[in-house]
Amino acid sequence: MSPPMRVVLCDDSGIFRTGLQLLLERAGVEVLASVADVTALHATVDEVLPDVAVVDVRLPPTHTDEGIRAAVGLRRTYPQVGVLILSTYVDARWALTLLDAVPDRVGYLLKDRVDDVAGLLAALERIAGGGVALDAEVVTSLVAARRVAAPLDHLTDRERDVLAAMAQGLSNGGIAQELVLSVKTVETYVAAVFRALGLDATSSDNRRVKAALVYLGAQSDQRLSRAFQETGPR
Repeated sequence: MSPPMRVVLCDDSGIFRTGLQLLLERAGVEVLASVADVTALHATVDEVLPDVAVVDVRLPPTHTDEGIRAAVGLRRTYPQVGVLILSTYVDARWALTLLDAVPDRVGYLLKDRVDDVAGLLAALERIAGGGVALDAEVVTSLVAARRVAAPLDHLTDRERDVLAAMAQGLSNGGIAQELVLSVKTVETYVAAVFRALGLDATSSDNRRVKAALVYLGAQSDQRLSRAFQETGPR
């Protein structure tokens, strides 16, 4: 039989901490400590080294992003300790800050999800095992935030087709054959792609490589978001 999950709770609401502790203990999780601020959190984690610290995103003194900064600090100081951020609502900026700074053993869930005990336990297990656990609404918000600045959003469907062919290494002649277009038309689309991606008129070959990298990076982001949606808590 595997040992119980060991966690530390940090939230400035005593009522919420008490309720969450009761819920977790009934589910077989060992709550090592329950604290109300970042200072106590760091001291407690240093002393007991839990599997996961469950931290509210808003903590004293400013009740803004103290939880995010605490999570990043804990993961860097104690790489074996995972951190689950709980938030009343989704803020894509904080989620992006967290994920950019911490690649693993981290999670971000909405507080109203804690009643789903099975989902909460699955998130804790995933984080303790070195993975990432994101609320479905957090994933949706992250995808939307990326799309605001996503350069491919400015391309037409045909320009996307041309860019995809460029990413495969096809020449203008090869693209024309693949998409059943004239070479002159392909050249027009290629120029439009370069303008949309903000690629200055330097070496044409260099711009083709940069455009292909942008396309492949966007495809990677889409696969990542799908993976989170498939594996993250619902």
